[in-house]
Amino acid sequence: MSDFRISAFYHFAALDDFAALKTPLAALACRKGVRGSILLAAEGVNGTIAGTDEGVDAVLAHMRADPRLGGLKDKSSRAGRMPFKRLKVRLKREIVSLGVEGIDPVEKVGTYVAPEDWNDLLRDPDVVLVDTRNDYEIAFGTFEGAMSPETRSFRSFPEWVRTAPAMANKPKVAMFCTGGIRCEKATSLLLEEGFGEVYHLDGGILNYLERVPREESLWRGDCFVFDERIAVDHDLAPTWGEGAPEEAHAVLPRAVVEGADG
Repeated sequence: MSDFRISAFYHFAALDDFAALKTPLAALACRKGVRGSILLAAEGVNGTIAGTDEGVDAVLAHMRADPRLGGLKDKSSRAGRMPFKRLKVRLKREIVSLGVEGIDPVEKVGTYVAPEDWNDLLRDPDVVLVDTRNDYEIAFGTFEGAMSPETRSFRSFPEWVRTAPAMANKPKVAMFCTGGIRCEKATSLLLEEGFGEVYHLDGGILNYLERVPREESLWRGDCFVFDERIAVDHDLAPTWGEGAPEEAHAVLPRAVVEGADG
């Protein structure tokens, strides 16, 4: 068995006192030898951490002990070496930066689609499939037939939605991202923009790769992650950058250092 457990998680919840959560959370993670990145904001928590099973479980349990974060879900994989150099617990305006006021997935969000039902949705000829991730992430891999917004930042996504010809007639839209958090906000945005049918992949690409067998999969390539694993394959095994596409090389160091925006 690999030595380290990597856990990606997020949860939208009203955390008016989010700044007060930082110190005890960071102290516990440090005591348990857990590294990674955790973002706290008034809208919730988002992060990826790595450590022993006992250490990761302790950090997750600490967050879930807060009733507002009781529904926090995580997706885990394993690696043979630690993929983070240190622990960062940061206070932010948003746990994923869209930059549009009033977008709240707790109040309004698209229809969740289980990984087992995702392929059927993609075979609907009326569905426009949108990859909400950045262009350098998409270079590693994506779903068959997915449209790229060709953005370098999620904050550019709203403008693309408002100007892309494919979105002009407000079609039926299915969206996906790495772990699901960007799609929570993206579907909320589209509903605000007047789209009637908006769907997103529950748990994101990582959940799909875990639950859909390779022989049935419509995923092609690897899935970029914002840590030193660089990407994971269809079995969620780290690639450590092997086979990274040439067009992604220029942004890889910055992307890994800055961490995920979803």
